[in-house]
Amino acid sequence: MTFFSGSRLIWVRIKNFFIPERLFLLSFAGIIVTGAVLLHQPFAVHGAPLSFTDALFTSTSATCVTGLIVVDTATRFTFAGQLIILLLIQMGGLGIMTFSVAFATLFAGRLSLGGRDMLEAAFSQMPMRGMRHLLRTIFFATLITELIGALLLSLRFSMDMPIGKALWFGLFHAVSAFCNAGFALFSDSLVSYQGDVTVIMVISALIIAGGAGFIVLFELQHQKRPLRFKSFSLHTRVVISMSAFLLAFGFTAFILFEWGSAWSHLPWGKKILEAFFQSVTTRTAGFNSVDIATLSNATLFFIIILMFIGASPSSTGGGIKTTTLATILALARARFKNREHAEIMNRSIPETAVSKAVTLVIFASLVIVFFTTLLLFTELKGVSHQESRGMFLELLFEATSAFGTVGLSTGVTPHLSQAGRWLITALMFIGRLGPLTLALAIGQKKSVKYQLAKEDLLIG
Repeated sequence: MTFFSGSRLIWVRIKNFFIPERLFLLSFAGIIVTGAVLLHQPFAVHGAPLSFTDALFTSTSATCVTGLIVVDTATRFTFAGQLIILLLIQMGGLGIMTFSVAFATLFAGRLSLGGRDMLEAAFSQMPMRGMRHLLRTIFFATLITELIGALLLSLRFSMDMPIGKALWFGLFHAVSAFCNAGFALFSDSLVSYQGDVTVIMVISALIIAGGAGFIVLFELQHQKRPLRFKSFSLHTRVVISMSAFLLAFGFTAFILFEWGSAWSHLPWGKKILEAFFQSVTTRTAGFNSVDIATLSNATLFFIIILMFIGASPSSTGGGIKTTTLATILALARARFKNREHAEIMNRSIPETAVSKAVTLVIFASLVIVFFTTLLLFTELKGVSHQESRGMFLELLFEATSAFGTVGLSTGVTPHLSQAGRWLITALMFIGRLGPLTLALAIGQKKSVKYQLAKEDLLIG
């Protein structure tokens, strides 16, 4: 009896240790390390093998669907290396969602009510009975969308390269775009296809689909026809509304800032297309059809804001998410109007959701500030401000891009020191898993049943 009691105690402790947020971290860490080991092998690269730091950086960037690179994906990696990167992108883009749903599906019978509530919260209150359908939607939506995108891109690339190479390039860029990864097999990302309507629009459509989130795709697929906006859940309506607003806002800002500057040499049709594409890709995807370093400071700072916001929940993108921004804006509106509850589209937002949104924004801001400070130290050390003008904005841009899993860069990434590369690697990992893990951790905490004595505090 003592032996069995001891074994049961050990099993309980193991089971309690592997709580969902730890499993998220361990599963992604395992994929990253495995990818780094493979990319470190001679068969993965042309010439001398990558250092383990660079292999780990690349593996983290691919698995966390970021797109920041320290070596050129197009020229440095062999076909085997590029295939490894593609598999890491696919697993990283879908890993959180599929793992969560699979975990709920396989172990639902043994989960406590609190555990079920926590997993449902991770999927916007998706009922447990719908998890199997959601899992199928994730796989089929991904497969069908990526195949359609790959076919369209391959047809376009076949005009410029042999059909075999065009098929590979089409598949790679379709997966990278849908997973919002930003990896490209062109050394200049998509600058060589600047103004190309087919490439730009197909990539944009894939980015938008991947960034909308699988909850939205699931609801669109299973909604009764004809589709009516008011019949959707609040989550879907907020995601669609905020995404459309941010696209329009970004498009207007890029037109305003760059029409007569970096894009002054382009015809007006290409200017409009580029403004639209940059508004799409800067939130989380990381492709660029213009040289980011040539953009004005106002544009770069505006891109930082878009990267910080990111995509939508349960999507392949990063950032604080569109629904978080909507909740924060609703909270600010409620406070200005002296209302007790935040309201969106004639619905009151629960205090738990508001608290979670505020916590996520504070967490993200502190992480970016902390890592930007460390990067300023590791990359500039004792260099004076006069000698390093512009570097603060570039390093803040780099840190935000890494945390938001965007992948855009002003050209700083390949020139980072060893310490700087480790910092960006850690920041990509935190940015991909931090907000979700934090949300889950907050969601499972029990509320305190008592309140301390109140005392006023001067504010402002």
